[in-house]
Amino acid sequence: MTNVVPNGKVAIVTGASSGIGRVTARELALQGYRVFLACRSAERTKPVLEEISRVSAGTAKVAYIPLDLADLDSVRRCAEAFLKLRLPLHLLVGNAGLAGQRGLTRSGFELAFGTCHVGHFLQVQLLLERLKESAPARVVMVSSKAHRHAQTIDMTAVRQPTSSRTGIKEYAVAKLANLLFTKELARQLEGSGVTTYAVHPGVVATDVWRTLPGPAAWLLKKFMRSEAEGAATTLFCATTPALSTQSGLYYADCAEAEASPTAQDMALAAELWRLSQEWVAGR
Repeated sequence: MTNVVPNGKVAIVTGASSGIGRVTARELALQGYRVFLACRSAERTKPVLEEISRVSAGTAKVAYIPLDLADLDSVRRCAEAFLKLRLPLHLLVGNAGLAGQRGLTRSGFELAFGTCHVGHFLQVQLLLERLKESAPARVVMVSSKAHRHAQTIDMTAVRQPTSSRTGIKEYAVAKLANLLFTKELARQLEGSGVTTYAVHPGVVATDVWRTLPGPAAWLLKKFMRSEAEGAATTLFCATTPALSTQSGLYYADCAEAEASPTAQDMALAAELWRLSQEWVAGR
């Protein structure tokens, strides 16, 4: 057990009830952050809170805050609940995501795109002033190497139900959107003291793959890394002092990596930003 010494910093981690998010929240808490675990299920988050309390001998500061990224009303309620606490916000980790699922979000977006991108986009917008007030602050988005499989974003298709059988094509588009959002956010925040990072955690054995067909899941798991290994790059970008002057870049294996040409298309990033603003304003 470790007695935690508070560092005065506050973090929100989405999707922290399992997998990479669970490890990320735990490690940040053990480093002295006050961590809010933003998740859909209080029941599933409770064991994580108990684990953090146990390993910190009750000295870590952690709390659950309800968030369903597929429901933009839930995103608004989550941001409102946090802002009412009148706390600073030094770190926002957009970790939550899904892959291999099909459908449409409650707010009318393709399931992976709506959850991974649109929900996080609105969350950042609603918390942006608090991040600026708390600067230096960071936004870390969990993307994926899978973004390379998306050559563009069909802005019409992302408003329709998943069309592919496995949902992997749509997952690639969602992860590309995470990267483009990170780059455009960095451009808009230049000089504000808020820096942004997109990370590829590796293919990790987490619940994100829970609905894939059996053979596909079996094949993927042969090449998967552990949750701790998957969280390493997120934590690297969230806490490494040397990265404080970097923003809008892509990282893998705790080092800067080369994103696809499409992920570096600033015109596409600007168009995605413009449309995302319209989408969340109308919902």
